[in-house]
Amino acid sequence: MVFLLFFASLIDFVASQNYGVDISFPVHHGISTNYAWLPHNTDPNQSYETDEYKDMPVQILGNRKDFYENFINGCRERYGKKEHACDETERDRMAMSVRQPQSMQNYTETGFKKIRAPESLRKLLTNYWEKNKDARKEEKWSTGNTYVNHWAAPTYMVNVEDSSLDGGGIHLKHQIWEATRPTIEKWTGMEQRPSSLYGIRIYTDGAVLAPHVDRIPLISSAIVNVAQDVDEDWPLEVFGRDGMAYNVTMKPGDMVLYESHSLIHGRVFPLRGRYYANIFIHFEPTGEALSQRKTKAGGTRGGSRLPSYILEGSPESAKWLREHTDQDIMQRGDSPAAAAVPASDAHHAAAVGDYEALVDVAKDGERGVLTAKDSNGWEPIHEAARGGHKYVIELLVAHGANINERTHFGSGGTPLHWVKKAHGANHPLVEYLASLGAVDIGPDL
Repeated sequence: MVFLLFFASLIDFVASQNYGVDISFPVHHGISTNYAWLPHNTDPNQSYETDEYKDMPVQILGNRKDFYENFINGCRERYGKKEHACDETERDRMAMSVRQPQSMQNYTETGFKKIRAPESLRKLLTNYWEKNKDARKEEKWSTGNTYVNHWAAPTYMVNVEDSSLDGGGIHLKHQIWEATRPTIEKWTGMEQRPSSLYGIRIYTDGAVLAPHVDRIPLISSAIVNVAQDVDEDWPLEVFGRDGMAYNVTMKPGDMVLYESHSLIHGRVFPLRGRYYANIFIHFEPTGEALSQRKTKAGGTRGGSRLPSYILEGSPESAKWLREHTDQDIMQRGDSPAAAAVPASDAHHAAAVGDYEALVDVAKDGERGVLTAKDSNGWEPIHEAARGGHKYVIELLVAHGANINERTHFGSGGTPLHWVKKAHGANHPLVEYLASLGAVDIGPDL
């Protein structure tokens, strides 16, 4: 059954389908016959149904089982002997979609809202796009990444921090954050600090974005449609807190606010057109309501070691406490004594193998960024290791990166561990790191 709902105060128009998770695309359970899909926190002794579409007739959405099988098999074919990485990514994606929404403090009633972007933000983004849209660079995704079907529909990036582009640089990045922050704070009622901002991503014909929740600390977020050349609307599908699936359409200049840590979102119907350019702008609540800004306290709640957006006793809280030490908390800024360190563009550049961007960071005299830890204690060298980028590792080591630094502020894995986990023991980067004296240390259990 298909029907339309109108929410004048929420968004201009939303098409709501009477279907939930695992219907348009796998969200909580796998549907592949080639893999035993089980979330990480399931009981291995219990029996689980792994084919959500079993005996289901072809519906108004089409044969979504065959669609997904073609999607995941495309990844497997792209990576050949490393096809297992596609399955591992899918398992992790679904586990997050089970674990995080039930574990998070939400700050709004609906979890999403469509508006027009503030004029100052629209001007910043439109001007930068018009000047640099022809200088886009193809994104390099990590082995087995299934969040986007990049093997069939490549994505491109116009990085806002790329100082080689007209108007690009750290100053622009902070201008975009500051042009967005008041809107995010008003919507959530919480003081916010920046946590992530890469650039304008360009999706191409046939692109699909798998439903997911964003990693911590990407909490209070915004998507802005910067430009598009499409034959039909490319809806953002979100699963509302009422259990319904909503398809939100956007025109250039539109902005969707969403609680990305707990709201499952994606674009599961292929893009029909030449391109769709949008930007993701992420913040993290400091733990202070706007009415309590006088104290300027950090993100924990009255003695709790958890960030304010993770619920006590939840599955995510147990995971977070296992992975974070007291030193970690002080360095992240979840206490009044410290300020948070958001993930930098150096982390993203290292993850996707953008050597030129990292060189620019070094030239700008910000070498400390090349060894800075993000909110989870990851340095760019760990991202480069997981991405398998030897030339990036060489650059980072030359600028002081420790080849045996561990993630999660000393309780996680070394770069050599992450290379082997992502690419296997025979990857060339394994031999290179070993020649430098790298050791394989995994996360503490």
